[in-house]
Amino acid sequence: MTAPLLKTLGSLGLLMSASLAQADEITVTDVAGRDVSVEAPVDRVILGEGRQIYLLGALQPQDPFEHVVGWRNDFSQADPDNYASYADKFPELKDIPTFGGFKDGTFDVEQAASLQPDVVLMNLEARTATEDAGYDDKLAELGIPIVYVDFRADPIAHTTPSMRLMGKLLGEQKAAEAFIDYSEQQMARVTETIESADPERPRVFIDRAGGYSEDCCMSFGPGNFGEYVELAGGTNIARDIIPDTFGSLNPEQIIAADPQQVVVTGGNWDAYVPGGDWVGVGPGADMDKARAKLEGLTERTAMTGIEAVDNDNFHAIWHQFYNSPYYFVAVQKMAKWFHPDLFTDLDPEATMQTLHERFLPVDYEPGYWLSLKDR
Repeated sequence: MTAPLLKTLGSLGLLMSASLAQADEITVTDVAGRDVSVEAPVDRVILGEGRQIYLLGALQPQDPFEHVVGWRNDFSQADPDNYASYADKFPELKDIPTFGGFKDGTFDVEQAASLQPDVVLMNLEARTATEDAGYDDKLAELGIPIVYVDFRADPIAHTTPSMRLMGKLLGEQKAAEAFIDYSEQQMARVTETIESADPERPRVFIDRAGGYSEDCCMSFGPGNFGEYVELAGGTNIARDIIPDTFGSLNPEQIIAADPQQVVVTGGNWDAYVPGGDWVGVGPGADMDKARAKLEGLTERTAMTGIEAVDNDNFHAIWHQFYNSPYYFVAVQKMAKWFHPDLFTDLDPEATMQTLHERFLPVDYEPGYWLSLKDR
């Protein structure tokens, strides 16, 4: 063990000894199935992904950054509009130390240890890279537990237990259960109707981050947005082609499948692809600009002659629904697109607004979706 790590271990031990009176050791089972001992309620947390603030915002809307002592620097780049809203209300977030990622090997263990966290929250998809790089062993030497959560690899199965787990760690179980109850009620408004009506399912192509690059076309297999399609009463054309959650289709496969509905995921990605052809939907989006970009995407070779383009069933939706606990709103919106006659009384806009008013620390701004059907 290096000298800096030994020094940090000593100071960490003093801090932990002083805090034992305020916290009790509990054992939790994370979404990786690991039993982890943690002093809870935790006081100092490192977020392995900045967008985990979507969950913390629902659990502690009065101050979601109260216990965050470090976080990965993805939130400001992947979702700059929401980042700006949070920064306006909680300007202290700009002073929180940031990290690189576990998956790309840029996480700094000694920097993390110097912040003396009670726990590091990691996303499940980073587990293999974390263990391969030995980050888990290095943090364990310092008495810093890793707890895995997930709201991307399998959001339908893992978001609820992740929310419940984080609520337990933070002592916010009631807030977690309230959010879970709301999400399940809103999801049931779609799934129960689809199950009862058993409608004919349209063929759907999810165009993941359409326009982000010149390549065509990224999509989803049976998981994530691919599963949202099925829950919303559609048939994901990629479910039997892409074996995993993420993958790509070539133009010939899309044309042959002749999708009746196309849903493009989009966001504000100027930090990654300045001035790109991506569709900039999200809170406060410029809808005229987004519509122009969405119309431009219908002219790609992969969209040639498909039914969705001919009938204007060509839509865009906020990409971060794939990576947040708000997935049920995306399912509602797609159900409205796929089966408008079945869901005349369903208002996803109202669902999203209520979500903000009841649970989130920032005000709702429209702009999360658009459709060429609404020309």
